[in-house]
Amino acid sequence: METNVHRDPVVAIAGVTGAVGGEFIATLNKRGFPVRKLKALAGARSAGKTIGFRGETIAIEELREDSFDGVDIALFSAGSSVSRKFSPIAVKAGAVVIDNSSAYRMDPNVPLAIPEINGRRIAEHKGIIAVPNCSAITALMPLWPIHRQNRIKRMIISTYQAASGAGAAAMDELVASTRASLAGERYVPTVLPHPYAFNVFNHDTKVDPETGYNEEETKVIKETRKIFEDDAIAIGITCVRVPVLRAHSQAITFECERPISEDEVRKILANAPGVKIVDDRVRNYFPMPIEASGQDDVLVGRIRRDLSDATGHSISLFVAADQLLKGAALNAVQIAELLPERVAA
Repeated sequence: METNVHRDPVVAIAGVTGAVGGEFIATLNKRGFPVRKLKALAGARSAGKTIGFRGETIAIEELREDSFDGVDIALFSAGSSVSRKFSPIAVKAGAVVIDNSSAYRMDPNVPLAIPEINGRRIAEHKGIIAVPNCSAITALMPLWPIHRQNRIKRMIISTYQAASGAGAAAMDELVASTRASLAGERYVPTVLPHPYAFNVFNHDTKVDPETGYNEEETKVIKETRKIFEDDAIAIGITCVRVPVLRAHSQAITFECERPISEDEVRKILANAPGVKIVDDRVRNYFPMPIEASGQDDVLVGRIRRDLSDATGHSISLFVAADQLLKGAALNAVQIAELLPERVAA
């Protein structure tokens, strides 16, 4: 696959007006990623509006088939249908696509990459690299370094997913519905299927009538096995939406092949890239989404032995991570930093 990536690439952002699109801009700036030119792409309704980038005012262009001429790296966060339509067009134009949607994650010819875990796979791309589901990234960042030293054979995960995972419109709906509820006013949801203020409900993806698992849960199961390159891992998961504006949390219990202690887990995670331990039992101070928001690291705490497993093979913990950063934009930019074409140019 011939691409035209340079040290100072032309970067296009497809879906620049969305929640992740804004974080693309912020993350490129924060990490000092070299950009020769930025193309801001969105739907027709946003065309002509402007965004700021490194002191320049950039006009938003309508996403079209000719949008990727001269583009080196295309960051996509505009939904699966847009990615399926425009990613091949971008690749044909010579760009490397880093896609945040689920469109290509399970394609055997597309790397599904978390740089801290399987960054080596990035070099195998054929034009498209997929960013995993945000819940998968949140769970696997702390689990991978443990898995490397003591294989995890089973995990049970319960997610507490913020509005940010459903996009800017869902975040706006949470704010608006909360204000209405506090004012004693009726609010009819239009973005999410159930009332959001002061409520918890099953993740807003379709439920398989045969298995009873929703699509978000199925994604985490399949993507974990692909990223870990281990189809034998047993995974049980429940994904729910909670009235938190930004940053996902998870309760995780995992079982290893050999006995493992709390101290071992803490020592492993203390040196794990992209992970920060927040585990103060005396102060009852552990990971919280309000503190994970805006942070690059995945916060990990509540590290304790699973008392339901008398064999000593299991540990429980609690994590929180910013869905818009490590769960999306940051992971994508980290992939861009490791593109072999850019490094070797």
